[in-house]
Amino acid sequence: MSTTATSFTRMDQSTKEQWDRIGHESMQAWPEEPDRILRLLGSLADITNGFAVNQLVHCLQTASRAERAGADDEVVVASLCHDLGKAISEPNHGTISAEILKPYIGDDVVWMVRVHQDFQGRHYYAYFDKDPNAREQYRGHPGYELAEQFADEWDQTAFDPDYPTLPLEHFEPLVRATFSAPKRF
Repeated sequence: MSTTATSFTRMDQSTKEQWDRIGHESMQAWPEEPDRILRLLGSLADITNGFAVNQLVHCLQTASRAERAGADDEVVVASLCHDLGKAISEPNHGTISAEILKPYIGDDVVWMVRVHQDFQGRHYYAYFDKDPNAREQYRGHPGYELAEQFADEWDQTAFDPDYPTLPLEHFEPLVRATFSAPKRF
C-alpha cells in the first residue's frame, strides 16, 4: 500500500521516476491479491438468482467435483473462480472471470472459463430460444474437451444443496498459491 501518492494528476505529465515508484508499489501489493479474490468469492454468497444454492456454494461444488475427479490445480482454481464475474455482471461473467484468471493460469483453462456458458447452454439454452448446440462453434479448439468436461461433469451438476461440498477454507491454499504473483501480464 502506498504511503505517499505521486504528484501527477495526468499521465501525460508523469515522470519515469513516478512510474518506477508506481511499478514497485504495485508489485509490493501482489501478495494482497489472494485476499481480494477470497473476498470476491465470499461476495457470491449473496447471489442466488433462483437457483437451489447461492453462487459461492455453486463455485465450491464445481471445484469440489473437479478436484475429486483428479483435475489439475489450475483447473480446480478455475472451477472455483469461474463465476467470479457474477459479482460484477451476470451477462459478461464468463469473460470477466476469464480476465481475472488470465495472468495466473494457462490459456486453455482461461478459454474454458470464457466460453463455459455456451458449453452449459446444451442444458438450458433452448428454454431461452437460444441454440443449445452453441458449443459446436468451438469444436476443434485445443481446450474443447476440457470445456466440455467442465460444463457437463462439474459445472452444470453443481446446484445440489445436499452435495458434500468442500468449504472455501479447503481451497484457500490453492487460491493463495495461484494468485500470489502473476505468471504473465
